[in-house]
Amino acid sequence: MGHAHDVIDELRGPTRSLRQASPDVWAGFGQLHQAAVADGVLPAKVKELMALVVAVVKQCDGCIAYHAKAAALRGATREEVAEALGVALLMDGGTATVYGPRAWAAFEEFAPAAEARS
Repeated sequence: MGHAHDVIDELRGPTRSLRQASPDVWAGFGQLHQAAVADGVLPAKVKELMALVVAVVKQCDGCIAYHAKAAALRGATREEVAEALGVALLMDGGTATVYGPRAWAAFEEFAPAAEARS
């Protein structure tokens, strides 16, 4: 696999445990997440690219992994991801030169599996 898969795997157990300890809060977050990234005026793919850019700016490896995977599954192309990460670089500067490539690598990790499902 790769780093992004490892990050998701590493978070699976603790997330499940915390979700069980605070089910109402996590259920609310789950509903918010589903509503926020659902197709609407903006397609879900665009929303996942937006979330990936925010993940880079917030320097969150877990968020990068999840949203890179979701962007790939929603059909984002390499060109779209590259362009979106350019916006992260514009808005965040130097730290995006570290977290942008992490997001790129995560997308590259998930893209082949997403393409195989198409």
